[in-house]
Amino acid sequence: VQLQASGGGLVQAGGSLRLSCAASGRTFRSYIMGWFRQAPGKEREFVAAIDRSGSMTLYADSVKGRFTISRDNAKNTVYLQMNSLKPEDTAVYYCAADQGIWPHSTRSFAYDYWGQGTQVTVSS
Repeated sequence: VQLQASGGGLVQAGGSLRLSCAASGRTFRSYIMGWFRQAPGKEREFVAAIDRSGSMTLYADSVKGRFTISRDNAKNTVYLQMNSLKPEDTAVYYCAADQGIWPHSTRSFAYDYWGQGTQVTVSS
């Protein structure tokens, strides 16, 4: 599967952005989807994940209550709605896919497929 992330940009603290990740192919619904982020000088970290049906989700504590992951299997797309953004949310955001078992690992090495990343910058 090939992944294409979009929707990043510059936003003020407290603002919102919605990231999208479009997947190629007809097997999108067979993948668990995740979002990760990487800030300069830091390791890539888990943000959120969603199961194949979209009924179960998992979030990092740092974004719980502010971010929402969702998917539309008819459109082969996964979303990350980000509200109440903070400067510490500044990072390159990556979408990822894997055909593992739910609940899925939050470690980046557990995902086999990655998009190219989209920059999110939150100004204070």
